[in-house]
Amino acid sequence: MPTTPRPAVVVVNYGSVHLATAALRPFAGTSWTRVLVDCWSSPAERARVVAAGSAQDWTLVLPGKNLGFGGGADAGIRAARDAGCDVSLVLNPDASLGLDAADALVADVADDARLLVAPAVRTPQGRDWFTGAVVDMRRGRTRRGTPTGPDDVPWVSGACFAASTERLLDVGGFGPEYFLYWEDVDLSVRWTRSGGRLALRDDLTCVHDAGGTQEGTARGTGHGRGKSPQYHYYNTRNRLLFASRHVARERWGGWLRATPGHTREVLLRGGRRAVVRHPLRTLWPALRGTAAGLRCLATARRTEPAAAAIMPATADRKGLMDGAR
Repeated sequence: MPTTPRPAVVVVNYGSVHLATAALRPFAGTSWTRVLVDCWSSPAERARVVAAGSAQDWTLVLPGKNLGFGGGADAGIRAARDAGCDVSLVLNPDASLGLDAADALVADVADDARLLVAPAVRTPQGRDWFTGAVVDMRRGRTRRGTPTGPDDVPWVSGACFAASTERLLDVGGFGPEYFLYWEDVDLSVRWTRSGGRLALRDDLTCVHDAGGTQEGTARGTGHGRGKSPQYHYYNTRNRLLFASRHVARERWGGWLRATPGHTREVLLRGGRRAVVRHPLRTLWPALRGTAAGLRCLATARRTEPAAAAIMPATADRKGLMDGAR
């Protein structure tokens, strides 16, 4: 990697160009390449994106459909590579990161191309939103914190991270089949299994207004309607999609036994009242997502060899998380 890296910031937009504009603002007038991927939402939004991109010299990627977060980020990372950028910083449109923190993340990657590094992510009120997390490979449950046992595998939030552009593409990017949710868990696992390392810089902070890109009802603030149908569907489906790809068949039993509890937990994140009052946008999508996830497992059983069990990940003295190989 060159001594002086060429960084790009990649933002995926869906109907919220005002937020994306704010996310990209700290990088204006710098050597950073600013890549905006506009997942199709409407002709009016596309026109606003094109006008803003022209006025502010963004590199625009304009797919004709909604690629989802993972597919959109992958398209942006490819555009960063085509622009000659060797480090990509992926940033949610409803997140903000100062230029000094962004430069620090890029410097870490420039020193070690195997590194995927993220800052601590906090809410506008200063509460911790992401300061490290693990997925329990016995049951398929995620929790905050660092590994405490051999079945805990760490992962890094896709809300904000930096990594080598080429290496991101070499490992296959996010994997667009997830569309929303669990794509960052999947990428983190593939990153470490391919010899990479994950790191959390808790001395750097990204502010994330979680759910700001969705309507108020999708954020659990819309008159008791709870989270969006997409939230319920993809959170339940993608957990089992992940299992079908990364968990050995003999360990699926633990994931299946934990599935009813996980589905209930996802439903209640939007509030019990929303489930009762609006079952067609809460309960029904969660049940459909669970069924779709079970079909992923059934398809994998019929067509694929057993997945290799993921080896545990451990933290070194510097807090860098290495995947066992």
